[in-house]
Amino acid sequence: MKKLLLIILFFFCISLIVQGQKINEKFQMRIQKTTSKVVIDGVLNEQSWFDAAAVSDFVMVNPFDTLCSKLRTDVRMTYDDKYLYISAECFLQSESNYVVESLKRDFSFGSNDNFLVFIDTFEDKTTGFSFGANAAGAQWDGQMSEGAKMNLNWDNKWESATTYNNKSWIFEAAIPFKSIRYRGNSTRWGINFSRLDLKAKEKSAWAPVPRQFPTASLAYAGVLVWDTPPPTPKQNISVIPYVLSGVSANYETKNPAIFRNQIGGDIKVSISSSMNLDMTLNPDFSQVDVDRQQTNLDRFELFYPEKRQFFIENSDLFDGFGTENIRPFFSRRIGLALNPKTGIYEQTPITYGARLSGKLTNDWRIGVLNVQSERIEAKGVPTQNFSMLAFQRKLFARSNMGVFMINKQSFIDTDVQRQNGFLEYNRNIGVEYNLASANNFWTGKVFYYGSLTPQNKDENFSHAASLAYQDNNWIVSWKHQWVGANYNPEVGYVPRVNYTFINPELGKIFYPKNKSSKLFYATLRATSMNYWNNQGVKTDNTTYVALEGKMKDQSSFGTFISYDYVKLLYDFDATRMGNTALKKGSEHAWNAINFLYKSSPIKLLTFSTTARFGGYYGDGWRTGITGEFGYRFQPFGSISMALDYNDIQDVLIPGTDVAASKKVSSQFWIIRPKIDITFTNKLFFATFFQLNQQTKNVNLNARLQWRYKPASDLFLVYTDNYFPEIFQIRNRALVLKLNYWLNL
Repeated sequence: MKKLLLIILFFFCISLIVQGQKINEKFQMRIQKTTSKVVIDGVLNEQSWFDAAAVSDFVMVNPFDTLCSKLRTDVRMTYDDKYLYISAECFLQSESNYVVESLKRDFSFGSNDNFLVFIDTFEDKTTGFSFGANAAGAQWDGQMSEGAKMNLNWDNKWESATTYNNKSWIFEAAIPFKSIRYRGNSTRWGINFSRLDLKAKEKSAWAPVPRQFPTASLAYAGVLVWDTPPPTPKQNISVIPYVLSGVSANYETKNPAIFRNQIGGDIKVSISSSMNLDMTLNPDFSQVDVDRQQTNLDRFELFYPEKRQFFIENSDLFDGFGTENIRPFFSRRIGLALNPKTGIYEQTPITYGARLSGKLTNDWRIGVLNVQSERIEAKGVPTQNFSMLAFQRKLFARSNMGVFMINKQSFIDTDVQRQNGFLEYNRNIGVEYNLASANNFWTGKVFYYGSLTPQNKDENFSHAASLAYQDNNWIVSWKHQWVGANYNPEVGYVPRVNYTFINPELGKIFYPKNKSSKLFYATLRATSMNYWNNQGVKTDNTTYVALEGKMKDQSSFGTFISYDYVKLLYDFDATRMGNTALKKGSEHAWNAINFLYKSSPIKLLTFSTTARFGGYYGDGWRTGITGEFGYRFQPFGSISMALDYNDIQDVLIPGTDVAASKKVSSQFWIIRPKIDITFTNKLFFATFFQLNQQTKNVNLNARLQWRYKPASDLFLVYTDNYFPEIFQIRNRALVLKLNYWLNL
């Protein structure tokens, strides 16, 4: 505990040194109220736009951050009692067409000509909102946290339109004040505008941002100065009901088809201008994008991000605690019940849920969550309740401290549930400090968590700290973790316990001095990841040197040379294909080399590949190749084919003697063709096919989405699963779902 207190004191000292004032204070845009109506049609012919505040002097971010932009971008803003209006005219370098993937929402930033606005409504340089579009009119919206992190799964009600001519393309948008959270009676917001033009090979921003950071970095936002405070939002209520009809059939169990007609929905209540209450009753998430399947040759569980809309707003107040592999709360655990006896997650429908999140004051944030799942009698899964309370306090310029408490309660009332190993409760508490310097050069985190269960034991804790420095030339970081053998966050994501982890990293960034060079930058990095169990025995080491780079046309490349050592913590089938397992305690070491390349998104035909060649467990050899080819029919969609191939050869499985030892091999594929059609920026169709030999499953998911009004959709979703060997149907489902966003 003394060591932990010293670490926290060290972080506070760094915070005091590196905090400062707003960097781009002198970049100010003054906004005034409009006196006439604005029609969102992508044509800037209203008097409101001629009278509106405007900025046009953008500065280059990439490939150089010391030059003025070659491309002119005129941005204007105004407002009335209901809407914040933004327009941007993006002039082209020459009379040429734009580059976009499709008309699909929340597009890939680096593959589309686009204009984005980042709004820091509380001017805390940490949280905010982003809106924008690509040059063809596909919308982008996201909620921001941790200074630049973007959650594009956030979706809200707003309008936009774009038009195009040979000299420029125009973006025009109306954002309801009801759709964003902000402090009342404030006349200052943080703001920045970003422009990417792929053919001109230029990314620019209004308020300058160092090229090693994304333009979304709120630390470098300018200031939006209001003539009078924006309208104080009245308490408003949004009701989002849905109706659903569907049919599903399980051909494995040969049960009769199940028909379901279901209603439910969400309610959003603005408790204040900065606090929101989300409630859901009988929710359904059948329209959520399917996960992209991955080959798992690791010994631990894979991580998949949350995509369900109910859990998205202010999700950093809940999911943001911890690190990539120590997460005390992971919302995807809700709606799934882990059967401790079988180790299998069972689907459990959610009965109801409520989330209160937002700002109490300019410095305090709060998150409260309560969700209840249904009981599944046939599988011995009890009714479960999930609750969480979190507070976050802003410190210094951009840092913060957070505390939380999580409770998972299982209402056990049958012997089957007890025999299945369900615990009456699982609780977690914790405190963490997040460091973010004013200029974003220094970032870090330190935390200490504990878990409580009915069979509470010692070593039920986790602790980690990280500190990183990145400027225009160097990357230096340190991470360490210490997790007890009995740390057990059932609502979290913690793939392994009982270890100590140390990870130093050093990198050098190279930018060519010759402005005519096609290279944007290259990075040389060296890192070493080391694990010991808490008895002091070294169990894992991965050390590698990597050379990575990006060209000015947005293509990228890389090569890695690595060394791995593993002492198995338990028996492990290294092929994950049902072969004989390697024994616990056996030691394995190998070298490998990796290559990657991703082509420029400017071309209609694109491809990427990653290849890995080298040793493997049991003195074996693994060849792994991933490739993806795509062709886009700009702007109406694309077709793509992705392939994952793994060939594992000559893994030695020791026997009782040399004669009993044997070598095993396995080869398997994941094949992922996809068709993405965007008829308009409101009508989408996607078909995703996935053949996974490792999990022995073929999945087909087809989804038609019609956004007939802002944030209101009609979905038609078809899902099939097959056995790959004989292509026999396992299960099949068809769902029709309609939801409607109604503001009361």
